[in-house]
Amino acid sequence: MTTTVDRPTPGAPGPSATASGTPADAAPAVDVAALGELLLGRWAGTRRETRRMLLDERLHKHENLTHQDHRERVLGQLHLLVEHGAMSRGLPEAYGGHNDPGGNVSGFEELLLGDPSLQIKAGVQWGLFGSAVLNLGTEEHHRRWLADIRDLRIPGVFAMTEIGHGSDVASIGTTATYDPATEEFEIHTPFRAAWKDYLGNAAVHGRAAVVFAQLVTLGVNHGVHAFWVDIRDEDGAFLPGVGGEDDGHKGGLNGIDNGRLHFTRVRVPRTHLLNKYGDVAQDGSYSSPIASPGRRFFTMIGTLVQGRVSLDGAAVVANKAALAIAIRYGSERRQFNASSDVQEEVLLDYQEHQRRLLPLLAETYAMNFAHQELLHKYDDVFSGREDTDENRQDLETLAAALKALSTWSALDTLQTCREACGGAGFLTRNRLTSLRHDLDVYATFEGDNTVLLQLVAKRLLTDWSNEFKQVDMGVMARYVAGRATEATFHRSGLRKLGQAFRDTGDVRRSVNALREESAQRALLTDRVQTMVAEVAEALRPTAKLPRADAAALFNEHQHKLIATARAHAELLQWEAFTRGLEQVEDPGTRTVLTWLRDVFGLRLIEKNLAWYLSYGRLSMRRGRSLDEYIERLLARLRPHALDLVEAFGLEQGHLRAEIATGIEAERQEEAAAYYRRLRASGDAPLKERAPAREQATPAAGAPGEKAPEDKKEEKKKERKAEKHAERRSERSSEQKAERTHERRLELRSLKKAETTERAKTGKAEKTQKDGRGVPEPPEDSAQESADKSAEESAAGTGVPQEA
Repeated sequence: MTTTVDRPTPGAPGPSATASGTPADAAPAVDVAALGELLLGRWAGTRRETRRMLLDERLHKHENLTHQDHRERVLGQLHLLVEHGAMSRGLPEAYGGHNDPGGNVSGFEELLLGDPSLQIKAGVQWGLFGSAVLNLGTEEHHRRWLADIRDLRIPGVFAMTEIGHGSDVASIGTTATYDPATEEFEIHTPFRAAWKDYLGNAAVHGRAAVVFAQLVTLGVNHGVHAFWVDIRDEDGAFLPGVGGEDDGHKGGLNGIDNGRLHFTRVRVPRTHLLNKYGDVAQDGSYSSPIASPGRRFFTMIGTLVQGRVSLDGAAVVANKAALAIAIRYGSERRQFNASSDVQEEVLLDYQEHQRRLLPLLAETYAMNFAHQELLHKYDDVFSGREDTDENRQDLETLAAALKALSTWSALDTLQTCREACGGAGFLTRNRLTSLRHDLDVYATFEGDNTVLLQLVAKRLLTDWSNEFKQVDMGVMARYVAGRATEATFHRSGLRKLGQAFRDTGDVRRSVNALREESAQRALLTDRVQTMVAEVAEALRPTAKLPRADAAALFNEHQHKLIATARAHAELLQWEAFTRGLEQVEDPGTRTVLTWLRDVFGLRLIEKNLAWYLSYGRLSMRRGRSLDEYIERLLARLRPHALDLVEAFGLEQGHLRAEIATGIEAERQEEAAAYYRRLRASGDAPLKERAPAREQATPAAGAPGEKAPEDKKEEKKKERKAEKHAERRSERSSEQKAERTHERRLELRSLKKAETTERAKTGKAEKTQKDGRGVPEPPEDSAQESADKSAEESAAGTGVPQEA
């Protein structure tokens, strides 16, 4: 295990023996090499080969280029990929490939480490343009174009998105109208909003495009289909009828020449229709192996799922790079001297710094394991081993769910890491800002994340509905009754009352109830199931409503739908992480990864704590214990943070961030050595002293700082003086109390004597009165009242009064 701190993290609890059987008094260690192999997954060899290739400086991003120069550099990098044979793995063997879809995507994802523009331009050429020909075309198209696409002799454009329609592809405005007389399609953009936009390779480099358009033949619109359209000649000039514009400088990915295309009645041969799922005969008659237009459309679009799979994996790579930079820097950078007068604190020893970075590390591990499962499913389908309609639908849903969460996570992680590195993180040479800008659009292209989650939610509702189509009325009645009972149990507080009763007297019981794998699974699963059931019940009337009313009802519940899909996707990541733990053989590594998985799961519950409390799934005591236990887990993980990022296997040539090279540790040692020499020389200037009560602890290593022995002696003197002053104050108070007590006794004695004297005088006066019959006037009552008031005042305030 890598040593990362100079002293133990204060208050960090010892490891648990329940996670993996590791003794509680033994500090677990991470097997970095074995963990790194696990993270690389099935295509570890391909990833390592791509990373070795990316150590070539020619494949790195240069930050100071104009966007025009950056575009040309990236085009040159694509030719280097061709020389390496790096992008042909997914092609059939007949066309120089390896029929390895999973390996092809694995290598593509790693290209982000060189330059995200390189990754995306490669994705446009081979992942979109080339895949469209491969998956939507037939053997004739493969023989004609695949080799030239593979070798970059035909740089291509994937022309689907329009100015007017991005996510709603089914409503695009471009048309492809068939003319039986000439056996040609006429490609036309009838209005400005139908122009194709945001297209990679469109502004400068593209020579052909796969254009998506509404296929119209014999007066019938058969929906969206794909067509091969040549757009430029050998000299780069637009062909007749084709026009375009440059999108110009963007917020990121400026190595890609994005642009617009428009078509004015451009004629293409009938054979340029990519006709795997729909064909037009010479006479204009249409045929398709899929009768339903809707199902045919989604089948065609589904073949292009590779882009979403790739972006999910690329987001994982981005997170790994960002966290490797930030955690290495946070393990070296020191600020403030909270626990030592000599040494400042390492940033990652601060609890809040752990709170910022380590949950993101846990999330990245969850993303990694979930992406591996997605990649396996993609390979199974596109290699043909398990290519069924059901598996394709599952793949599309899983890719949509994970791509949304991972690309959002990448943006959050990059921003948090940038802030955690302070001013150094804002410098371009440390890459975090550059990566953040380039990945910004990942949340939008290949499907807007919010729209993708809505698709996931619809699939969940469909599955829910299908479940109940297969049950009889008795089962349905029992389900409804069970739901009512469950709602009563949870929302009446009975569940929380039971939890509170079981947890009474010991907060550890609350923690133990949440740390178990089964408890986390139950909470996460229950939330998804409850949310799906509630939304499904709310939307049940839509089947009988007019279209407009049904749309309005759906819109009223859209936010809940998207929240449901997100909860489902988070559960998928947690389950994948848990299955990943089963592959870990080393006990120490399994213990540390279990803590990491628990952080991920409990953070999901913590983020949605309001839901769990309001729905009665958690008691207040257990809700409060979440925060405390997460912080305990983070303290346990702190000594392993560097090992967990070292397992990513990223070298300096991949990160290329100055603050991740160890330079900060060298700076810290240089400063410490300087102040040690200064103190030893005796030439350090004296530090201005404030009054004892107001002195602040001086910064470590400040010029003129006194030796630790002198400081201790001064503190002893200060404490002695304070105690002496306290004792004098106590003695003064005691003396005042004694004087007050004595005065009270004196007053009481005087009053008693006075009363006795008055009694004697009274008797004598009475005798004289009886003898002479002349009464004497009484004593002055006002003076007696004043004497009594003085006595009461003295008794109440402790201040002596004159009698």
